[in-house]
Amino acid sequence: MTTALIVIDVQKDFCPGGALAVPGGDDVVDGINRLMAGAEAVILTQDWHPAGHSSFASSHDGKSPYDMIDMPYGPQVLWPDHCIQGSLGAQFHPALQTDRADMIIRKGYNPAIDSYSALFENDHETPTGLEGYLRTRGITDLTMVGLALDFCVNFSAVDAAKQGFSVTVREDLCRAIDLDGSLSSARAGMQLAGVTLETGNG
Repeated sequence: MTTALIVIDVQKDFCPGGALAVPGGDDVVDGINRLMAGAEAVILTQDWHPAGHSSFASSHDGKSPYDMIDMPYGPQVLWPDHCIQGSLGAQFHPALQTDRADMIIRKGYNPAIDSYSALFENDHETPTGLEGYLRTRGITDLTMVGLALDFCVNFSAVDAAKQGFSVTVREDLCRAIDLDGSLSSARAGMQLAGVTLETGNG
């Protein structure tokens, strides 16, 4: 076993009707389920914020969702409150076949720093533990799917490529927010990092 499927943040709050809905976010669920059925290993990630997280616009006086601020670790988009620990919105999409997961990795639980990537928090230094898990299992090749393509999938793919993994992103099984050109920037950044962008028939 050398390959793993990483399913990123397919949670209620990122799907239509959720607090931070990605357009068409629930359209990827059936295709991801089919891909999971044949995968050697499956890891799910779950955004898992404490209430009052520093990345929430509501935590900053006078700020609105999607405003930018500077945090000690760099620029930070301020988001609507989402994926709060234990909330309905933090739950996986009900149709996602989570029983296929070998591991669920939660991220974004540090109140002082956001965590887009499945491998590192947004300081690009603090590990989530996923890399060590993959190494100890001898996994070298990763396929990534999920939400959102231009944020959490993008950061995860670039970080994994920088750590020496062979990374493919299935764009047909992702959806994007596309905030101020973030989708084209993400695609360019992933390709520069050596990530393979692939469109299957998801």
